[in-house]
Amino acid sequence: MSTKRSKKKVRSFPDLLATVTARLRPPFGVVLGSPGDAADVIRSLPDGETTCYQMDTYQAARLRELIGDRAVTTVETHADLWDCVPPSPSGRGDGGEGFQTLIYPVPYGGERALKLDMIEQAYHVLKPHGTFILLSPYDRDDFFAPALKKVFGKIHVPMDGDNKVFWCQHDGERPRRRHEMTYHVRVDEQTSYSFVSRPGVFGYGFFDQGGRALTEVMELSPGQRVLDLGCGVGTNGILAARQIGEAGFVAFADSNMRAVALAELNAKALGVANLHAIATHTLTDWPDASFDVILANPPYYAQGAIVHYFVERAKALLRPKGVLYLVTKQVDAVYPVITEHFAEPEMFENRGYVIFRAGNDSASSARPASSEHEAERQE
Repeated sequence: MSTKRSKKKVRSFPDLLATVTARLRPPFGVVLGSPGDAADVIRSLPDGETTCYQMDTYQAARLRELIGDRAVTTVETHADLWDCVPPSPSGRGDGGEGFQTLIYPVPYGGERALKLDMIEQAYHVLKPHGTFILLSPYDRDDFFAPALKKVFGKIHVPMDGDNKVFWCQHDGERPRRRHEMTYHVRVDEQTSYSFVSRPGVFGYGFFDQGGRALTEVMELSPGQRVLDLGCGVGTNGILAARQIGEAGFVAFADSNMRAVALAELNAKALGVANLHAIATHTLTDWPDASFDVILANPPYYAQGAIVHYFVERAKALLRPKGVLYLVTKQVDAVYPVITEHFAEPEMFENRGYVIFRAGNDSASSARPASSEHEAERQE
């Protein structure tokens, strides 16, 4: 994806949207975008019912805070954009469902496959002849025009939009396409698991090496209750289910709605007997002391804040003698966070990562470390 920033002052999304004012007709939809960008777009729209689609519960909560009590605006979270369709005004399901105008304020950076996925899904939530407007943060690119043309057939680029505004119309029907990738994980000499993954979820198309390192180190017992925290497509929790057996229980938690849906899909397909998958960014959905083991592979892009919250909530959610396994490459930053809430943790080195094993009391944390994976802490 070739992109360049301009040296001139960057035009805001509301400024770009103003170049296509004549195309703006309710009901409106706003696709993803950062909470700040989405809120700016919403404030720039004419009066009319507006639905904002977010995939992440934390992003959705932030957006609700920013738009306040704007009466005609709702924020919805779903695994897919095409699950977010306003009903027909008649309420009779008479074919009037869908958005008349759908706006996508594309974030700078981000996953190429997710952008393609949103363009593809946008087509299916528009009314006949409805308009899709894409606002690009890039001054020049060779990505959006062919992507839009492939889905919509014809694209329009306003002359005063600095080649950063594209609009297209829904014309006819086309089959739905899921941007899915399946990957395989060998769990022993005889067994290999298949995992379905999709854009917008960590580990799209591959088993993350950090997660692999964690699952190779973790030690579980039959019948335990396990929480896969920040579950992605569910690999860690599903591999944990092999050790805890049918008497055990696995909960999958992630702020990403699509991740939770995939974790549940994969877990059921692979025969996990007792499970619960929930989309949450607060981790307040279970009472304290609910789990024997918590597995955590925090995202690196927001390591500080998320690690603090993961560790703090893990402390509360673990039963006495419960254990937190947390994998990271940022040992110096993570170690003081863990020791703030737990006794001296064990550390294991595996596949270039460090896995912390923190016990919820001194008896649990005193277990000897594995000589094969133990890492020396850097003072």
